[in-house]
Order: sequence, then structure tokens, then C-alpha cells
Amino acid sequence: MGGSRRGQLSDAEWERLRPFLPVSNGRCGRWRDHRQVIDGILYRVRSGCTGAICRSGLGRGKTVYERHRMWSADGTWERLFQQLQAVADAAGEIDWNVSVDSTSVRAHQHAAGARTAPPPLPG
Repeated sequence: MGGSRRGQLSDAEWERLRPFLPVSNGRCGRWRDHRQVIDGILYRVRSGCTGAICRSGLGRGKTVYERHRMWSADGTWERLFQQLQAVADAAGEIDWNVSVDSTSVRAHQHAAGARTAPPPLPG
């Protein structure tokens, strides 16, 4: 069962995400398993490791780094988010009502830029 280690995709999460993932165009060879690489990306984001030297045990660090970089640059992550959000919205799983209690929003006393003394008179 997926999600056996903390932070990895569960089987349910994977099944929801899988239909929207890009497929290899065949020009660059066969891609490593998306689920393993995405789990590696999640590990990379959580742990803060950088570049291709991340040792997650979830595939080669260079593969994880390159897929994360490529999908960030070509808009894949944004498309995935939009598609998943549209499906969740259609299923009524998103509550779009937002309420902000202004009594809990504070600003520093100088945030508005108000002067405490009148400006000096000219010459």
C-alpha cells in the first residue's frame, strides 16, 4: 500500500493524480516511474535538500531534481493543480466561502505611514 512512509503519496492520492500526468514523448527515452519521482520531489521539498545531491531513497537525486525543474519550467505543476482543483470543485469538495475577521488582522502602528507631528513650515 502506498503512503507507507510519512510524506509519500497514498494510493488514493496517486489514483487521483495519475490521469493528469504527462506521458513521455518517446524522444528522450522512457521516464522513471512518476509516483517514485513525485515522492522524491515531495521529500526534496520537505527536507530542503538542494540540487541533484538529495538522497531520498526514492530514485536518483538527479532524476528527481531534473523532473522537478522541468515540470516547474514548463507549467506542468500549474496544470496539475488546475485540473485537480476543477475535479474537486465539480465534486463539491471545495468550499469557496472565505471569511476574514478584521479584529484579528493587525498592522504595525507605522504601517499606514501617518505622521505623528505636522510637517515643518517652508522657509
